[in-house]
This record gives sequence, C-alpha cells and structure tokens, in this order.
Amino acid sequence: MAIIAQLSDIHLAAGRDGVVDDASGPVRALRTAVSSLLSLPARPDAVVLTGDLADGGRPAEYERLHALLSPLPMAVYPLPGNHDDRDALRAAFRDHPAVAATGGEPQAPVQYAVDVAGTRLVCCDTSVPGKSHGSMDEGRLAWLDRTLAEMPDTPTIVATHHPPYPIGIRFVDDMRFTDAAAFAEIIARHRQVVRVVSGHVHRGTVGSLAGTVGTTCPSTYRQLFLDMTRPGRAALTGEPAGFAVHLVADGTATTHFVPTGNYRPLMQVE
Repeated sequence: MAIIAQLSDIHLAAGRDGVVDDASGPVRALRTAVSSLLSLPARPDAVVLTGDLADGGRPAEYERLHALLSPLPMAVYPLPGNHDDRDALRAAFRDHPAVAATGGEPQAPVQYAVDVAGTRLVCCDTSVPGKSHGSMDEGRLAWLDRTLAEMPDTPTIVATHHPPYPIGIRFVDDMRFTDAAAFAEIIARHRQVVRVVSGHVHRGTVGSLAGTVGTTCPSTYRQLFLDMTRPGRAALTGEPAGFAVHLVADGTATTHFVPTGNYRPLMQVE
C-alpha cells in the first residue's frame, strides 16, 4: 500500500525587493497545509507538488518553498506549472537526485519516475515556458510511453500540472492541455495507470480519462470560483484551501480531498 499526498498551486510570491514575505497569504497557507498533512493519522509515503509552486518563477521563491517544506519527513517530488521556471525549480531542488538528473540543457523538461512504497509515480512536465496552456511535445510524449512501458505490472500514478480532461470552467479550459488526446492514447495503452493527478484548476475535480480516473487538486492558497456559465467569470473564492491524498492498494486507487486546518475527531464512533 502506498499513500501519496498532493500539494498544488502554492504560488509563493517574492516582492519587488526579491524577498518572500513570511507574513504573506501563500506562505501562511503553505505552513497550514504542511501542518495539516503532518497531523494525518497515517502519514503519506511521499508528497507530489503539481505545479505553480512559485508565482513569478524567481529563485528566491523556490528557495523559500524548499525551506517551508523542510518539516516534511517524507520525500517531496516537484513538477513545474505555467507560473514556474524550470531551471530555478531544478536549482532549488538540486539535492533531489531525480529532479537534478533532468538537467543538461537550459529549460529542459522536469520529468522523471520514482518508486513510492511499491507504486510508481511518473511526473510529467506539461509546462510551456512563457505560456499559460499546457503541452507535451512529441519528445515528452515518447518519454512517457517508454517510461510506462518499463514497469507494466506496477500500479502507477501519473502526475501533470495541466489536467488532460475538460473542467467546464471556460477560464481554465482556455489554458488547456493542448495534447490531451495524444496523452490519453498513451495512458490507454498502459493499464497499470490507476490515477492521473493534476493541478492548475485550484479546485478538486474528478474526470474520466482513457479507462482510468483523473483528478485535480485544491490549491493550498486560493480556490477558483465554480462558474460554468458562458463566458463565465475568472474569480477567486473564500472556499477553504486543501490538498489531496491518494491511496494505492491492491491495484486500485482512492483519492481523498482534505481541507487544510487542524480538524480533530468530534466523537469516537463505536
């Protein structure tokens, strides 16, 4: 059995002075998320960070992120989103062998696969430098196909920033994953994929994809307003921040969406 927590869309932002204010909303929200995660009765085996970790892609934002995540005793696996800078992210997580190994060329994709308690976690880079939409070019799609083919009998979670299924919120779908059909074809060929987990949406959603299930994770900071009218409004809400916890056991996956905060049992159920 593997338990993988997911934090997403943290959006740590440095000010004009290049410093991340520890009193800022994203910092306080991330501290609460880390505390909430550590309060779970069954601690996760690993944490995956599904993009938009920084707001401006500045080195100081990633260095502060790395420090704020340091209380977590388990491995942390980051991947970039449309707000992120690949090289700055890679530099801040240079102590992470899997992330460091993705370097070599400037702005090389941050993509890798790791074992988490008998479950494979495959982190895909859907970011396009300087753009808001997501894409996996021919090279990245081929890498995903090869990587999944390496261990066909191991339950696998595939992580992306941009979700590969429509959300129904026009503002989000306008920044869609443009290669979702090609991505889905690859997922369909590899039946060991038990879940595709994504960020970007700032809401928890569940969608179907190529015979498996896709989910998106709440933001640790702000949630997007659920407006599925046309054209709709791009707005933030006061809904609680949160994260996701994925349980993989017996070849299947279950996802829980967890609001951040210190919630204790109200009563013992006999």
